[in-house]
Amino acid sequence: MKISIKLKFSIFLGLLLLLTVYLLSLLVLEGIRKNQDEQLEQEFAQQAATANTYFIQTLLSEPNKVPESFLLSKGKEFAQQLELITGQSIVLYDRQGTVLTKDASYTVSDGMKKTLPFAQQNQEAYLTEKDSLYYMAPLRTGTEQVGVIQFYSSLAADQAFYNQIKQGFLTVGAGIFVISFLLAYAYFHSFARGVIRLKEAAERIRQGNYARTAPLSRRDELGELSAGIEAMREQIRETIQQQKEFIGNVSHEFKTPLTSIRAYLDLLEMYPDDNTLLETAKGTIASETQRLYEMVEKVLSLSALEKYEFELIKETVEVRQVLLPVLASLQGKLEKFGLRLNTDLMEAYVEADKDSLTIVFVNLLDNAIKYNTPQGHITVTCSIQENCVWIDVANTGTPIPEEVQAHIFDPFYTGDKNRAREHGGTGLGLALARKYIEVQGGSLSLVKSDAWGSLFRISMPASPAPSNRQADLSRDKNLHF
Repeated sequence: MKISIKLKFSIFLGLLLLLTVYLLSLLVLEGIRKNQDEQLEQEFAQQAATANTYFIQTLLSEPNKVPESFLLSKGKEFAQQLELITGQSIVLYDRQGTVLTKDASYTVSDGMKKTLPFAQQNQEAYLTEKDSLYYMAPLRTGTEQVGVIQFYSSLAADQAFYNQIKQGFLTVGAGIFVISFLLAYAYFHSFARGVIRLKEAAERIRQGNYARTAPLSRRDELGELSAGIEAMREQIRETIQQQKEFIGNVSHEFKTPLTSIRAYLDLLEMYPDDNTLLETAKGTIASETQRLYEMVEKVLSLSALEKYEFELIKETVEVRQVLLPVLASLQGKLEKFGLRLNTDLMEAYVEADKDSLTIVFVNLLDNAIKYNTPQGHITVTCSIQENCVWIDVANTGTPIPEEVQAHIFDPFYTGDKNRAREHGGTGLGLALARKYIEVQGGSLSLVKSDAWGSLFRISMPASPAPSNRQADLSRDKNLHF
């Protein structure tokens, strides 16, 4: 059975308050009872000392100084005088336990009969019967016990005071319990309401409802948790939105070459003997198939980078040793489009995975070639600025509109759809390049794009040159344009 957190808080709070009031009253009442007993003990002990002193003084003034004879003959008178002095009701017993000061009708209770032997053995003894307290002490002459003296005190006043305090505790405790419970319930109600709101927010997210909810305005852990849930909700919403856009873009980009392939296959079925159509279809199908293959490869690479944390094999690499072979491999493409390449490459070292860095350079330079102007040029520079290695790739292509610049690193985003399709662009190159750079601790950004062209910059922390750098430099001399 599900129990509401409000009910749990209420039950726990009520039990806690009841326990607090009970323990407090128990301690205070026990303290009062102990104090009353200590006062009576002190009072009785003083009365016993007074009685023994008075007994010796009286005995010394008598011609018959034998204690037993004195008690038998004048014990009753002595007890009466002692009652006047102490203000207590007194009973005297001889060594054998016989009552000396009361009439024959005086009855010794069973409790007194059980207690009296302790006093006869030179010990102090107490007996409580209902609201009466009896104190028995040895009557001595020096160290010799000659009898027992019994004092009586009524406990009615002490019990009335005790009961009054107890009743006050019950009344005040009940009032404090009710007030404290109401105040604490109001506070915990607010706390529980916050927890319930967080639970409802988490439940909405679990059900796929990512609508924004106002976070709790609390300056405590609940407020931080609420802000965290809200940030998580927003992140999930954005991620799902990006996934939807990604799937939509993938579907669209895949559909275009597939539509073209399907169209040519239909034409070939209609005109199987048309050799011109056959040659055109073969070229188009091959081109579109290659485009699909490249697109699948890049989608898989980008998805893997998003989902998994690959173990990069980082080493100290000289940037030119990675960059120059890439430039050499693209020389044929440069000549095909009549593009001129300018380089200004400084010796620079970075901690990076060489294969991943190669992929970045290939994608970045491939974009610089695709989106360049006829007979334009590409400039690649490598420099060290503020303890960072900058690799700049600039081309003389058409300026990228400002509204497009914020999205050029998004997967499948292309500023010019027709031109991208003409050159086989998929809108994945820059997204893949940025991911590979970021997982290695660097950054890729668009520095500027104007009438002179566009400039992209890779920035990575600079590393010191290895001890064998002279050998590396000698090999680099063979890599030039």
